[in-house]
Amino acid sequence: MKVTSLKIPDVKLIELDVFEDERGFFYESFNQQKFNEAIGQDISFLQDNYSKSKKGVLRGLHYQEEPFSQAKLVQVLAGEVFDVAVDIRKNSKTYGSWVGEILCAEHKKQLWIPEGFAHGFYVLSEEADLVYKVNQFYSKAHERTIHWNKNSFNINWPIVDNNVFLSKKDATAK
Repeated sequence: MKVTSLKIPDVKLIELDVFEDERGFFYESFNQQKFNEAIGQDISFLQDNYSKSKKGVLRGLHYQEEPFSQAKLVQVLAGEVFDVAVDIRKNSKTYGSWVGEILCAEHKKQLWIPEGFAHGFYVLSEEADLVYKVNQFYSKAHERTIHWNKNSFNINWPIVDNNVFLSKKDATAK
């Protein structure tokens, strides 16, 4: 496992050890001990989420407020997405900054997004299956959405042909 700190150092890109031959491939998608050592924290995941989306779908920017703030370990199992994390930790040196990575089934990379970040993604392929582990249960009362195109973040979304398909919640976010 190779872990790389991104422009916001608390967000990490994780490259898994993949063993491939003429039969196919094998990799360990998650190992609690190796993961905790790699990020230098003791994280316990409580829930796994699965999202299937069509090309041009943009989901986000989502987060949960304390005490239900969620850290996420994101991976794409099929297709390709542009995955974004925005630092919304008010006392952070990188507050308001964002990082984006292309995640795809072919590369088998994961994105570690700690608590205090809003998360979103845009689907680049015909379809994409995205899974993510979270360290806190979902709480509708603590769920929040930031408009995906908030100008102060200046996120450089790779929108294709102005195709953006949003849920009502995401389209009407503040």
